[in-house]
Amino acid sequence: MTFASLLSICATEPVISAGLLLAGKIDKHDVHRQLVRWCKTGKLIQLRRGLYVLATPFQKTAPHPFVIANALQMGSYVSCQSALAFYDLIPEHVPAITSVSPGRPSVWSTPFGQFSTRHIHPRLAYGYSSIEIAAGQRAFIATPAKAILDLVHLEPRADDPGFLGELRFQNLNQLDVGELLALARQSNSPKLERAARHVSLLARQETEEYQSL
Repeated sequence: MTFASLLSICATEPVISAGLLLAGKIDKHDVHRQLVRWCKTGKLIQLRRGLYVLATPFQKTAPHPFVIANALQMGSYVSCQSALAFYDLIPEHVPAITSVSPGRPSVWSTPFGQFSTRHIHPRLAYGYSSIEIAAGQRAFIATPAKAILDLVHLEPRADDPGFLGELRFQNLNQLDVGELLALARQSNSPKLERAARHVSLLARQETEEYQSL
């Protein structure tokens, strides 16, 4: 395989899987050798074994960090503070991208930033969807309600009003409180239900403050 043929196949792909290149009747050893060579010469950037991004001069599509996060661990979705910041529900910039998955927890340090995937039980792997986050790019992201509940589930004592207050929630008018309470009940977790009730109270208080202005 030549680099020109790689570009003809993958120039518009934000993230390249080696599996895509190994399909069909090709010399798999030759492809692997070429991938190693292109990484050494700076034409490709390796994210992890079998996963690559074209170097900037050759990109037609700059990869969104959430697309990279999904690709690093299949079956994962972006959640917790990363999703909350994406929805502008918390004011802080979140430099590391956090995902959740029924798979094993993992951490990656890449030229595109820090990525981690935290484990959740398969019965809690719901409440997310594929969202277009850039032109031609989609990623699996938790809904605002599920991002809150995933965070509460994963952090010790996160149902405490003090912890929830430290998140400094904002723009809670975007939050579907009914979904939040329903997903908490679906989880069958008293901890999540307590947190959901408190966040719904914060949302109501925010609405009343706006109305009083």
